[in-house]
Amino acid sequence: MLQLIANGLVTGSVYAIAAVGVSLVYGILRLVNFAYGDLMAFGALITFGVNGPLHQSMLLAVAAGMAATAALSVALDLVLWKPLRARRAGFMSLFLASIGLALVLRQLLLFVAGSGPKSYRIDPYRVFVLSSVRLSEAQVITIATAAGTIVAVGLFLAVTTTGRVLRAMADDRALAAVAGIDVARATRIAWIISGLLAGLAGVLAATVEYSFDPNFGFQLLLPVFAAVVLGGIGSAYGALAGGLALGLAQEVSTWSGFAGGVNPVYKPVVAFAVLAVALLIRPQGLFGRARLA
Repeated sequence: MLQLIANGLVTGSVYAIAAVGVSLVYGILRLVNFAYGDLMAFGALITFGVNGPLHQSMLLAVAAGMAATAALSVALDLVLWKPLRARRAGFMSLFLASIGLALVLRQLLLFVAGSGPKSYRIDPYRVFVLSSVRLSEAQVITIATAAGTIVAVGLFLAVTTTGRVLRAMADDRALAAVAGIDVARATRIAWIISGLLAGLAGVLAATVEYSFDPNFGFQLLLPVFAAVVLGGIGSAYGALAGGLALGLAQEVSTWSGFAGGVNPVYKPVVAFAVLAVALLIRPQGLFGRARLA
C-alpha cells in the first residue's frame, strides 16, 4: 500500500501541475485548451533536444523546455486566440479551434521529431529505498520538483499582487477591467505561467515514463481535464487537489487488498469513476462554487 501511495503521488503530481495550467487559462478566458497535451509534449521534446543531441545538463534542458513552451503559448495567443477574442468567437468556435490546433501541433511534432521513442540521459536503474517503498531516481525527482512547484504556485496565487489579479479576473473578468486591471497584461501572464507549467509537466511525465514519443501528451490530456473538473473548473487550488486525488485513486485501486485490486489497464477508468461519484456528491467540484442558473 505504501508503494502504491508513493506511485500515486508521482502520477498525481504530474496531473496537478498540468491541471493548474489548464485551469488558469480557463478561469480567465473560458477557453478549454485541448492543445495542452501537445504543449506538454512540445516541452518534453525541446528538453530532450537540449539534453540529448546537445549534451547539456538536465537542469538547463528543463529550463529551455519550459521557456520554449511558454513562448509558444504566448505566440499562439497572439496569432490565434487573441484574434478570435476580438471577433467575439463563441464557446463552440473556441472549442473547435483548440481541437484543430491540437491536431496541427501533434502532426508537426511527429514530422519534426519523428515517431521513435526518446529518452533523457537519466539512469533508470538507480533506485532509492525507504522502508518498504522503492522509488526510481526519476520518481524522486518528480515528487520533489512537483512539491516545490505546487507550493510555489500556491504562494504565488495567495500572496503576490499578480496572483490576486489572476484570481480576480477568474472571478469576474469584466469587473476586473472596470476596476482598472490591465486585462491584456494579465492574460499574457496567464499564458506564460500556463506554458511554463505545461513544459514542466511534460518533462516530469516523460521522465517517469523514461521512454516517450510526441503522442504521449494526448494520452495525458483526459486525466488532466478530469483533474480540472474534479477540483472545480477555473479553480487553480482545486486543480492541484484534483490532480493529486486522481493520481492516488488510480494507483491505490490496484491494491490486492481491494478484492484482488483493479487491473492496471483500467486505471483511467478508475479515475473517471472517481470523478463521476465526486460530481454526484458535489457537482461544482471540490473547490468550485455553485452557480445559480
